[in-house]
Amino acid sequence: MDNSLKDSLAARRARYWAVFIFLIAAFAVLTVWNINSGSVHISVKDIARIIFLRVGDETQMGIVWKLRLPRIIAAAVMGGGLALSGFLMQTFFGNPIAGPFVLGISSGSKLFVAITMIAALQFVPYISSWMLVFAAFVGALIAMSFVLLAARSIRQMSMLLVAGIMISYICSAITEFIITFAQDSDIVNLHSWSQGSFSGTTWDEVKIFTGIILACFVLVFLMSKPIGAYQMGEAYAQSMGVNVKRFRVILILMSSLIAGCVTAYAGPISFVGIAVPHLIKMLLKTARPILVIPASFLGGAVFCLFCDYIARTAFAPTELSISTVTAIFGAPVVIGMLLRRHGGKD
Repeated sequence: MDNSLKDSLAARRARYWAVFIFLIAAFAVLTVWNINSGSVHISVKDIARIIFLRVGDETQMGIVWKLRLPRIIAAAVMGGGLALSGFLMQTFFGNPIAGPFVLGISSGSKLFVAITMIAALQFVPYISSWMLVFAAFVGALIAMSFVLLAARSIRQMSMLLVAGIMISYICSAITEFIITFAQDSDIVNLHSWSQGSFSGTTWDEVKIFTGIILACFVLVFLMSKPIGAYQMGEAYAQSMGVNVKRFRVILILMSSLIAGCVTAYAGPISFVGIAVPHLIKMLLKTARPILVIPASFLGGAVFCLFCDYIARTAFAPTELSISTVTAIFGAPVVIGMLLRRHGGKD
C-alpha cells in the first residue's frame, strides 16, 4: 500500500472520528442545556447532584425527573428514530428527498391515531399507549401502500414525491376535519398533539417508545451490509445473496413502525427524516450504512434536542410546536440540497 493511499485512509478515519466526537459532545451539551433552561433555572452542579446522587431541592428534583428528563429522552430517541426512518426511505426509493413527512407516512399515522382516540373514547375511559402505536403503525403502512401503488405507475421520482405530498395533504385535511367536529371533552389535547410536541412525556411512555425505536435501530444496524449492497442497485444486491423482496418488506416495516411510533407520541414532525441523513452524509463524505446509521441516529437526537430547546424558550412562556422549529431549520437544508443537485446537472 503506497503512502498516498495510507494518508487518504487515515484522513477518512480522522474525519469519521471527528464527526462522531462532535455529535456526542453536542448531544451532551444540549442535554445539560435543556435540563438547565426553563422557567426554573437549575445549575450544572445541582443537575449532577440530582441525577447521580438523587439529592437536592424537592422542587428541582421534581422538575428534572418528572418533566425535563422524560422530555429530553423523547426528543433524543424520537429525533434519532425519525432520522433513521428517513434514511431507510431514502434507501428504499433511491432519493434523498424521501422521508416520512414528505411521503405522507407521518400524516397517515396522525389520521389513524386521531380516529382511534376519538372512536375509542366512546367505549373505554382510557387508551393505552400500545393502542396508539398500533393505530399509528397501521396508518403508516396504509399511507406507504398508496405511495407504493403510485410508484408502480409513476416512473419519475419527482412525481412520486408530489403524490406523497398529496397523500399527506389529504390525510391532514381529514384529521383536521375530525378534530374540528369532535365534541368529547377528553380530547381537548388532540389539537396540540396534532401540531407536534415532546411535552407531557411520562416515564411509562419513555419505556415503550424507547424499546421499540432502539430495537429497530439495532435491527437496522445489523442490516448494514445488505443495505450497502442495495444502495448499489437491486441486481448487485441479488448477486451478493440479498433476498431483495424480503429486504424491501423489512425496510418498509421498519421505517413505518418508527415513523408511526414517533407520531403516536409526539405528533407529526417535519423535515428531520430528510435533512439529518443528508447533513450526516455531507459531514462524513460517505454513504456507508455502517457509519451513516449510527451517525444519523445521533444527528437526529442532536437536531431535535436543539429544536425542542428553541420551541420551549424562544417565546416563553408560549411554546412553539416542534414541527414549526424543525421546518425552520430543516427546510433550508432541503432547499440547498435541491439547488446543489440541480446545479450539478447543469
